[in-house]
Amino acid sequence: MSEITRETFDQVMVPNYAPAKMIPVRGEGSRVWDQNGQEYIDLVGGIAVNGLGHANSLLVEALKNQADKLWHVSNVLTNEPALEAAQKLCDLTFADKVYFCNSGAEANEAALKLARKWAFDNYGAHKNEIIATYNSFHGRTLFTVTAGGQAKYREGFEPVPGGISHVNYNDLSALEAAISDNTCAVLVEPIQGEGGVHPATEEFLEGARQLCDKYNALLIFDEIQTGVGRTGHLYAYQGYDVIPDVLTSAKALGGGFPIGAMLTTEDKAKSLGIGTHGSTYGGNPLGCAVVSKVLDEVSKPETLEQVKKTSDTIVTKLTELGEKFGLFQEIRHGGLLIGCELTDKYHGRAKDFVIEGHNQGVMLHVAGANVIRLLPALNISDAELTDAFERIEKTFAKIAKAVNG
Repeated sequence: MSEITRETFDQVMVPNYAPAKMIPVRGEGSRVWDQNGQEYIDLVGGIAVNGLGHANSLLVEALKNQADKLWHVSNVLTNEPALEAAQKLCDLTFADKVYFCNSGAEANEAALKLARKWAFDNYGAHKNEIIATYNSFHGRTLFTVTAGGQAKYREGFEPVPGGISHVNYNDLSALEAAISDNTCAVLVEPIQGEGGVHPATEEFLEGARQLCDKYNALLIFDEIQTGVGRTGHLYAYQGYDVIPDVLTSAKALGGGFPIGAMLTTEDKAKSLGIGTHGSTYGGNPLGCAVVSKVLDEVSKPETLEQVKKTSDTIVTKLTELGEKFGLFQEIRHGGLLIGCELTDKYHGRAKDFVIEGHNQGVMLHVAGANVIRLLPALNISDAELTDAFERIEKTFAKIAKAVNG
């Protein structure tokens, strides 16, 4: 085989991505090294996936131990790691039942199917309408991309599934006007991640809960990005004190191993009876073994407290640098999900900060063209943060000079 380079991507991969020029080959904690040995501080974490950093020794040990025992059995059989992980999720949340799948999109797909099946079973076929919010993101399947409320992700894939409408995020009056006895579910992110890092107000989530109760609809929280410690709570709903009927989880759930889950209550779960839904790989023993260890670590009070402290440190430093270079009109965050909205002068240039960040040895991300997003590991060290901000300051200075001359 010929040498693997970035050009290999262009030769053999479907061109639906535009990856960076460098190729990471090794990671440790919040540091990553590319093919040329260049070191980077990773403040993206695989887009909120590597919640405990790269090559975490506890997760590596859990995966290796399971790899020597059992890899796959399908849903014809159950397995001990899946049952252990599900039990922990139930013990740590409102849930009574868990469905495992492979990704966040699949978890949301299962949640939406559950909502329609539950409504059909209990109220009839007319109760099938789903309300989501504009500018949200729920996955790339045809069902979930339709729920996402961003037209750019649907273009060229129409016709899309019907029965889905949208209201503005945090607009309780709009939700009240849209919901009816025909609504089977309201789907919402506690914090819009891909949509620009917009936290929900307590009024909006509490009102959504009340409206769902009034109209016998399920409240679904998409916690793909906000879950597993990201906000300083194991799941973001615990910080709002609003309990959903269904919750979806993925990304950091496997600490880097692909896995997703849908959590719900016993009475709602009954509608997904034998044969109604499934996943060949769902509940994979390898992934579930890692999930158990992730939950053990992230659910520790000291881990969640550290998230809040680190968040304060990062936001304070970003505020100082933003003022120094005149970059940000607003910094929004929930724990270590942080979005910095650029001022008008820098609008449309969020990607430039990512590219220059790589040149300076720090990995940043975007949430749209106008928002720089940070999603560092929950356990990022003080030393890693110090190095990161030295490189961020150089990045900001370089972009500011290019814009201002």
